[in-house]
Amino acid sequence: MVKISPASPVERHLGSHVDLFLISFLALFCELACIRWFGSTVVFLTFFTNIVLMACFLGMSVGCLAASRQRDHVNSVLPLLIISIELGYLVFWIYTNFGRLAIDVGGQGSPQEVFFGTEYRANDPGSFIIPIEVVAGTFFVLIALLFVGLGQVMGRAFKKIPNRVAAYTTNVLGSLAGIVVFGVMSQLCLPPTIWFAFVGAILFRFIPHRTPWQALAIIGTVTFLALVESRGSTLHRYFTIWSPYYQITYFPQTGDLCTNNIGHQSMKKIGETGGAYMLPHLLNRDAGGRPFDDVMIIGAGSGNDVAAALASNVRHVDAVEIEPVLNEIGRADHPLRPFDDPRVTIHLDDGRSFAKKTHAQYDLIEYALVDSLVLHSGYSSLRLESFLFTEQAFEDMKARLKPDGVFAMYNYYRQGWVIGRLAKMVERVFGAEPIVISLPYADTIAGGESMQGSFTLILAGRPDSRALKSIRGALAEKSSFWLSRAPRDNEPINAFGAKPPERSGVPADRWEKIGMARVDSSELGSLPTDDWPFLYLRQAIIPALNLRGMAVIAILSVLILRAFAPMKTVRINGQMFFLGAGFMLLETKGVVHMALLFGSTWVVNSIVFFAILVMILFSNLCTLAFKPKALWPYYLLLVIALLVNAYVPMSYFLSLPGASKVVASCMVVFVPVFFAGVIFAAAFRDSQYPNLDFGSNIGGVILGGLAENVSLMVGFNHLLLVAIAFYVLSAVLGPRRPRALAGVAG
Repeated sequence: MVKISPASPVERHLGSHVDLFLISFLALFCELACIRWFGSTVVFLTFFTNIVLMACFLGMSVGCLAASRQRDHVNSVLPLLIISIELGYLVFWIYTNFGRLAIDVGGQGSPQEVFFGTEYRANDPGSFIIPIEVVAGTFFVLIALLFVGLGQVMGRAFKKIPNRVAAYTTNVLGSLAGIVVFGVMSQLCLPPTIWFAFVGAILFRFIPHRTPWQALAIIGTVTFLALVESRGSTLHRYFTIWSPYYQITYFPQTGDLCTNNIGHQSMKKIGETGGAYMLPHLLNRDAGGRPFDDVMIIGAGSGNDVAAALASNVRHVDAVEIEPVLNEIGRADHPLRPFDDPRVTIHLDDGRSFAKKTHAQYDLIEYALVDSLVLHSGYSSLRLESFLFTEQAFEDMKARLKPDGVFAMYNYYRQGWVIGRLAKMVERVFGAEPIVISLPYADTIAGGESMQGSFTLILAGRPDSRALKSIRGALAEKSSFWLSRAPRDNEPINAFGAKPPERSGVPADRWEKIGMARVDSSELGSLPTDDWPFLYLRQAIIPALNLRGMAVIAILSVLILRAFAPMKTVRINGQMFFLGAGFMLLETKGVVHMALLFGSTWVVNSIVFFAILVMILFSNLCTLAFKPKALWPYYLLLVIALLVNAYVPMSYFLSLPGASKVVASCMVVFVPVFFAGVIFAAAFRDSQYPNLDFGSNIGGVILGGLAENVSLMVGFNHLLLVAIAFYVLSAVLGPRRPRALAGVAG
C-alpha cells in the first residue's frame, strides 16, 4: 500500500500561486469575452458606457468580499452563463422578429444623443414599449452574479498567499496572459464557441464538487452557441464571422453585411445602382472641373466607394479601412472587384492615423459612410470614428488636400443639429461655407429637425478651391442637378438644369433633384474637439439616458452588495476603494490618448491595456525591492503627473516627430500608472484582510466607470481632475484600516 505524503509548504505555496494565476487569467479572459458577446448580441447594452465591464467588476468585488463564506458561489457560474447567453439571444430574436416591440433608447425621435442602428419604433401606434433601463438592468444583474463565483475564488486565492505584493504580482501576470490569449483568439477570428468552451474548461478546475450537471452546463453553452451560428448557413444562407471589431453577418446572395446584428453595408453594382456614391464625382465633372486624380477614401468598407471612384476614371485611390474582415469580404466578393484594380492601394488602418502618417496630397478625400455602430472599447464612451469628427481631424484632412481639392462627408446623420455642427466645423477649419445636399431634396435643414432616412452630402474646401467654386456656381446658376437612381443614365449627359433631363428610355421619376440646402447653425452647442470628441451629443451634458443608467447601476450594485456581503458585517476599505475609482479613469484617459495619437485600432487598445499591466508589474517589483513606508511622496508625484496630463493639450503631442511622440506619450500616460501602482502595492502589502481590500479596490472601479460619464460635460483632459479628487480621498482615508467583524474574517 502506497502512502501519499502531504504536500510540502513549498508545493502548497506554488499551488496557491498557480491557482491565483489561473483564476486571474480566467476572470480577465471571461470579462473580455462577455464584453464582446453581450455588446454584439444585445446591442442596447452598448448605449450605457462600460455597463458590461462594471457588471464584471461588481461581481468580482462582491465575490472577493464573500471569500470567507462557506457557500461556493463558483458552482453557479456555468448555469448563470448559459442563462445569460440564451436570454441575450432571445432578446435579439424577439426584437428582430416582432415589429410591434419597441425598446425606447432615450427618445431617438429628438434625442440628446444619437445612437446609430436604433430603429425608433416608439412612435408607432400600438407599439409595446420596453424602457431600455429594464433590459440593461436585467443583464447587469445576470453578468454581475456570474462573476461573483470567480471573485470568490480569487479572494480565497489571495488569502492563501502571505506575501501580498507577490500575490498581486501573480494576479497581474494572470491578467496579462488573459489579454494576450483573448487577443490572439480575436485576431484569428475564433468564434464564441471557442471562447466559452475555454472558460468552462478552466473553470472546471475550481468547482469543488464536480457533477454531471456542471459538465452539461459547459456542453449546453457551447452547443447552443454553435447551433445559433451554424443555423444561418443551412436555413438563411448567411455566415457569421467574429472579426477583431465586430460580429459580422454576411449574406452572399444579396451582398448585404450586418455588424453586431445591425444592417451596415451592401455591396452594389455601381452604375446600375448606388447613385449617391457617384455624386461627388458627377457634380465635379458636370460643373466643368478637372477629374479627381488622387483620392483618399476613409471607411472604404467592402468597396462601393472605391468602385465609384474607379468608374469616374481617377488615377489612384488610397482605400483606408479599419475593419480587416469587411475589406476581405469586399476583396473576395464585390461584384465589380474594385480592390483588384492596380490603381487601388489598401490600408488597414485608422483613418485619422493614416492621414497623419501619409505625405500624399489628394484631389478628393471622402468620409465614406463612417459610422462604427460600436464603442471604441469597454473603457470609454468613444466610438471608433469619434476622432475623425473633430476640428483637429478636419485640420488633418485639410493638410492632405491639394489647393483645389474637395473634402466630402456623406451619411445618414439622423438629426439636423448633427449636420449643422459638421457644416460649422468645416467652415471654421476651411474658411469657406460648405455645400450641403440632402437626399431627398430639402432647401432648409433645421437644427431641431429629424433627418431619419435622409442622406446628406457635405462638400468642403479652401476659399480658392476651383472644384468647389465650380460646383457651387453651377448649382446656383442652374438651380438643380439631377441624379438618376441608375447612375449609368448620368454618364452621357450634363445633369445640371432646372428640369429633369429628357432622355429616351429613362422615365422622369427616375431622376432625383439635387440642390444646395441652407443649414440652420443656431443652437449647435459645443463643437467637437480632440478633448471633447462627441459629435452625436447635442450639448455638453450628461444625457438623461446616461443619468438613468447610472442610477440603475448604482441601485443594483448596492442591492447585490448587501445580498452577498451585508454592510453590517463588512466595512469597505476607503483607501483601496478610491484607488480603484481613480485608476479606472487613468485607464480611460490612457486609451483615449493613445487612440488619438496612434489610431483607434484593436491593436492599439490591446497594447495600451498590456502596457498598463506591465507598468503595474514594474510598480510591484519596485515595492518589493525598496519597501516604501511613507506613501505621501507618491501621492504628491501622482497628483503632479495628473495635472501635467490634464493641462498639456493632446494636440501638442501630435506635432512631435515619431520617436519623440511615442516617448512623450508613454511618459504622460504611464508615469501616473506607476505612482498609482506603487501606492496600491504598498497599501496591499500591509493588508490584514486581502480579500476585502482587493474587493474594495475592484468595487471602486464601478465608481470610476460611472464617473467616466463626466467626460461628456468637461472632456477627457479635465476628467483627470475627477481622478485627482479620488486619489486625494484615498490619501485621506489611508490611515484607516478595513475591519471584518465576527463571522466574516473567520
